[in-house]
Amino acid sequence: MEFLKQYNIAFAEGNVAFLTKNVTDDIVWNVIGDKKIEGKENFVKELEEMQAVKASELKLDQILSHGKEGAANGWMTMVNGKKYAFSDFYVFQSAKGEKIKSITSYCMEV
Repeated sequence: MEFLKQYNIAFAEGNVAFLTKNVTDDIVWNVIGDKKIEGKENFVKELEEMQAVKASELKLDQILSHGKEGAANGWMTMVNGKKYAFSDFYVFQSAKGEKIKSITSYCMEV
């Protein structure tokens, strides 16, 4: 669970190096209702594009982890004042949770 906490903090901070270091080469990021990003190269491009808007606050409500799966949900407030609620579901490469193989994200502006 500590890893997922750090991963979400890195996302809010725009720490692309940390995020990409901790995913598999064949990462699949499915942002429900928006897009599906496949492969580490496309994942990095997407993260770099998201750098334009930074988060000013991150609040994690819950973090769960069991075996090869994990989840986190919470709120992010961006520097432009927009606020988003999110839930992310993770599948790890192994039960040790060393690298993320897939992410399914639900995100909505509130």
